[in-house]
Amino acid sequence: MEAATGIDRSKIMDVVWKIQRKKRHIGHDDVSKIAQEFNMSRMELEGVITFYHFFSREHRGKFTIYLNDSIISEHSGRPQILMAFEEALGIKLGQVTEDKNFGLFKTPCIGLSDQEPSCLINFRPFVNLTREKVFDIIASLKSGKKPWEICDTPKSVIQYKPSPDRTVFFKPYTQFSTLTYLNAHSPEEVIDLVKRSKLTGRGGAFFPTGLKWELCRKNEADTKYIICNADEGEPGTFKDRVLMEEHPELLIEGMILAAYAVGASEGAIYLRAEYTYLRDRLEELLNKYRKMGFLGKNIKAKTPFDFDMYIHLGAGAYVCGEETALIHSMEGKRGEPGTREYFPVERGFNGKPTVVNNVETLCTVPRIVEMGIDKYLTLGTPATPGTKLFSVSGDCEKPGMYEIEWGMKLRDVLEIIGAPDPQFILFNGFAGECLSEADFDREISAENLLAEHVQFEFTDPNEYARKMSGIGLRSGGAFMVFNKQRDLIKVLKNVADFFVAESCGICVPCRTGNFLLNRKIDKLVAGHAETKDLEDIKQWSNIIKVTSRCGLGKMSSTALNHAILKFPDVFAKHLSENTDYNKAFNLKEATADYDRIINEMTSDYE
Repeated sequence: MEAATGIDRSKIMDVVWKIQRKKRHIGHDDVSKIAQEFNMSRMELEGVITFYHFFSREHRGKFTIYLNDSIISEHSGRPQILMAFEEALGIKLGQVTEDKNFGLFKTPCIGLSDQEPSCLINFRPFVNLTREKVFDIIASLKSGKKPWEICDTPKSVIQYKPSPDRTVFFKPYTQFSTLTYLNAHSPEEVIDLVKRSKLTGRGGAFFPTGLKWELCRKNEADTKYIICNADEGEPGTFKDRVLMEEHPELLIEGMILAAYAVGASEGAIYLRAEYTYLRDRLEELLNKYRKMGFLGKNIKAKTPFDFDMYIHLGAGAYVCGEETALIHSMEGKRGEPGTREYFPVERGFNGKPTVVNNVETLCTVPRIVEMGIDKYLTLGTPATPGTKLFSVSGDCEKPGMYEIEWGMKLRDVLEIIGAPDPQFILFNGFAGECLSEADFDREISAENLLAEHVQFEFTDPNEYARKMSGIGLRSGGAFMVFNKQRDLIKVLKNVADFFVAESCGICVPCRTGNFLLNRKIDKLVAGHAETKDLEDIKQWSNIIKVTSRCGLGKMSSTALNHAILKFPDVFAKHLSENTDYNKAFNLKEATADYDRIINEMTSDYE
């Protein structure tokens, strides 16, 4: 809200979405009208619209098809599916049919990695695509069917969970049951419970949840906010989608508990656009909680206590998974990360104290209340109690959803998922580590995490494995496994392409650095790279990591650097001296005279 004008800019995204859905693009006149309505310049609004992947100034077709282009989809047959769509529609990727009925586009991971190849048509999901299925879909749409009439209902298989008495998430739950806890406990007691549980952020940052709530509570304000980060954009991750499908009531009650603890009166679920098909069910459940008196004024759980929430739909921007970027997006701005002058718990949404928590984090809290703190602390490890959800995809027999206790060995997970021939794992998605066989005896936990900083000192795989065996691994939830037939360099190329496309551009090191790293990977793919290129990658990666504003830049080259460390033979095979590449032109030799003259001229002025 802009206090001076009384204009609520947080509604901008909703207005733009309504026009995008109706017209399939945002026209020139639309921009003028929206800018006038929200008292902003056309240029500023253009900046907002063009920031998001799913807003378009050009018509994208009555039926807009977004085909997932992640590496998991690629390995599952995406090239053949793309050819089928192009043949059925008579257009190429990125084009719209002459009658403007169909548009065919690509998009990053849509949260269906266990059911690839997949696509969204008008944001309705179609999974496990085959050539025949593609032609059937297009024929049905041409005959007058609507996407919602013929789409799939993606249900991820819960492939593994602990015994019933040790399961946290995937077991029956009675709605409203844990909210009675508020009647007998103060906000401070709720915060203390969460702190004792050692619950940390489950989106990947792992900031202590209880501490975040405590800091927000201590900041007095007339209004405070609870925001659920359901912008699950990390490639390979779909755990939050599954939680919202299986137990959305846990999310709602987790937000109510959080609001009571910090003194918040308003909440929002920031739902990624790719999960639009989940919105109706969430809205239906929110209305049920209002009808039953558990949302709104003087809710039943505690009187006096007012709290309500709404759903804010994202528009396609990976960087909005970062909490300050998410808040800016909710405020109707470009979803660019902010500086850390203030933390959201101090000044967040609309300048008020705000808690931003991940779906899994919020869903854990009602279960802790239900189980009791003593029981919960018997699960997992001392540093990491409880269980963790993993989205498993790639080269394994049983892709899907896994709930494991913290402390399980990586090798045991590989056995459970049916991955007999693993070459490497992208652990925590594209922004995470690239794990090799030398890591397989490590446990998934927060034990001895500080020692992880020394891992790059080890160059011998056996020595590395010995020293790292006691070092824990944490993950936001993505577990992408690749067998020994996969080309590591081409996988890393897909990762690099992703970060080049998703960088918001506000930081020069991230915007330019990731582009330059991608060029280096192009040289590796072509067999033109030299040893110096690998050294440049290491040096430039460190610069990007140290100088970028947010986690996107800081983590964008993590997998690449881990791969260089752990798979030196693979990279060596792609160097020009080990390929058929003919180095007919030597840049260093060709510019030697120029460098000498410049150095001589420079020395004359010293």
